Amino acid sequence: MSTTKAAPPEVAHHDADDPHGRAHGSQGWQFNSPLVLIMLLLSLVVAQGPIRRALSAPVMQSWMTVFVAVVVQALPFLVLGVLLSAVIAVFVPPSFFARALPKRPALAVPVAGMAGAVLPGCECASVPVAGALVRRGVTPAAALAFLLSAPAINPIVLTATAVAFPGNPEMVLARFVASLLVACAMGWAWQRLGRSDWLRPPARPPHEGLGKGAAFWGSVRHDVMHAGGFLVVGAMAAATLKAVVPADWLRAAADNPVVAILALAVLAVLLSICSEADAFVASSLTQFSLTARLAFLVVGPMIDLKLFAMQAGTFGRGFALRFAPATFVLAVLMSVLVGAVLL
Repeated sequence: MSTTKAAPPEVAHHDADDPHGRAHGSQGWQFNSPLVLIMLLLSLVVAQGPIRRALSAPVMQSWMTVFVAVVVQALPFLVLGVLLSAVIAVFVPPSFFARALPKRPALAVPVAGMAGAVLPGCECASVPVAGALVRRGVTPAAALAFLLSAPAINPIVLTATAVAFPGNPEMVLARFVASLLVACAMGWAWQRLGRSDWLRPPARPPHEGLGKGAAFWGSVRHDVMHAGGFLVVGAMAAATLKAVVPADWLRAAADNPVVAILALAVLAVLLSICSEADAFVASSLTQFSLTARLAFLVVGPMIDLKLFAMQAGTFGRGFALRFAPATFVLAVLMSVLVGAVLL
């Protein structure tokens, strides 16, 4: 007796209709990353003549100079920050923060804010760490202070700021003071005015439950892809401002103190550059005052497009819609005040 099973009716129907054995529901061409990359490389080879002529133009040479300079200067700090951020997210248990912070919320806020000065990490890591703190019972005011301070005043960011502004060491102190004040003020404001129904309990991060090695490299890959992409976008924007936008326009915006500060604050939100790299973009905007560039450095690590999306995904859209605008306004005002005193 034969033991061969008959093919299911739907499979037999597909085989009968299609002599090549393809089911009707399958798709023909499917684009994937290697195919797109090959097509892009072929296009570049075919168009290498026009591309070479375009790149030889003075404006493009200026653009490439600024772009490469920003990326090359920022990349080592970006990689180091991503690695250290992954170490903290994976190997430092959230219970450590809960034990280290004071029980009184009013004292826990500045302690959590100062903790950002000794724990390197970019904003991509600060949001899930803050979510883990809330899940472990840390008061939300302290967790939010850490969320804002860690990407802005950690050693990697401050070192990068010192390297980016070698002739203006006061920018390091100004960035530290303004960012810490904003973080503490927002924490205290949430403690006094925030409501529990505005803050959705955060879910488990994707690396929980994985082995330490898998979680570490998963965090590194995620942060490198996101932070690296935004670094390239930021470098392109800085190069475009320097090489393409008419100098008269930049001077007109830079000569008006209010417009200059607001313009760079909004630019920081739109560019969404990783905090380990934003100082090199800010240093290239030489048309603008130090105070305006300080606003760029204070606003960016606290609220930008990717951070708004991450905060909404972690704590809920209602939280992000209230927290983000308040953070933006306070960051701009604090930048002006600290800039007037220190710069």
